[in-house]
Amino acid sequence: MKQLPFACTLLAASMTLGLNQAQASFTVGNTDISFGGFIKLDVMLNDTPDGNLATGIGRDFYVPSLTPVGGDGESTKFDMHARQSRFFFTTSTQLENGKTLAGRFEFDMMSTPGGDQRISNGYSPGIRHAFFTYDKWLFGQTWSTFMDLTSLPESVDFVGNTDGQIFVRQPQIRYTNGNFQFAIENPESTITPGPTGGRVVSDDNTMPDLVARYNHKADWGSLSVSGLVRQLAYEDRALQIDDSVMGYAVSVTGKVMVSETNDIRFTFNTGKGLGRYIGLNTSNGAVLDANGELHAIKSTGFTAAYRHVWDAHWRTNLIYATLRVDNDTALTGIAVTKSTESLAANMIYQASRHLQFGLEFRHATRKLESGTDGDLNRLQFMAKYDF
Repeated sequence: MKQLPFACTLLAASMTLGLNQAQASFTVGNTDISFGGFIKLDVMLNDTPDGNLATGIGRDFYVPSLTPVGGDGESTKFDMHARQSRFFFTTSTQLENGKTLAGRFEFDMMSTPGGDQRISNGYSPGIRHAFFTYDKWLFGQTWSTFMDLTSLPESVDFVGNTDGQIFVRQPQIRYTNGNFQFAIENPESTITPGPTGGRVVSDDNTMPDLVARYNHKADWGSLSVSGLVRQLAYEDRALQIDDSVMGYAVSVTGKVMVSETNDIRFTFNTGKGLGRYIGLNTSNGAVLDANGELHAIKSTGFTAAYRHVWDAHWRTNLIYATLRVDNDTALTGIAVTKSTESLAANMIYQASRHLQFGLEFRHATRKLESGTDGDLNRLQFMAKYDF
């Protein structure tokens, strides 16, 4: 029975981002099975003074790299969707040796293809989590070990502090021993092919992404320090390209309790080759030069959020996030993103344990290396039922 707290901690952590832990449970043999999730409606009014925000995921939630820049005229769009709604199954099996085997399946429709807004608005479920834990080990797909869930703010948006936040789910093998965690995780490289910009997504890695992390919890809050080592690789035999470069990054994140209910959450992430790990892949991990050689791109992100609980029903969150990319414009050109920034404020009403409503305003900016920039203003309402 000594392994039960570890398994339960992992499962509870994967429910962060808004899941209420009240759920239906039943037992089959020596396995406890639970089901839960939530239904969420998002209503958004987007104003982009510097061009049109194209239909796609940028209209469903905030994606920093999609803020229009340098366009002609202002564009205002109204959208509604229920794609963030999700459901999950968890299992906990008591084994003959006294240890616990625990698992989790979780699905949503947030960024999956399909759906026709003319008639059906139907979208296919996509896997968020599919993992199991045994003893001190985790096997499967879940949040990257390089990502700290406790530093995420409470937001009406899908992420909230997106610009500077590490936000990745992927297959991995993780080992936890006390406050330390070590993992090998699925690699994937995103490459800028030259001064024309764009993106090549390659799957040519010969080694996994390596993560080491230390977590500290105290009465005042929590602190996590993580390190990432990864290989960025690109092979194209037709173009006679076959090269790789190493990337390194560090993340310092935490939550500081201001009072029993109020807190400050922060993240600081920096390194070469961060790429897809930060800001929903606003910047690529490496750039290709004219000789077919890769160069890791440095990027730095910072976020801070303050949560204030007014009473049993009302609470407010103030969220700031920024990403700065150190591009070598001789290689990347000047059409790539130099920086993004966003500031958001929300008010959330907890009508009951299972029902909440929220209203959030966000102002975001994106700037290119050319100096061209653009803004996004978004007013977002949510209605959410946790079950």
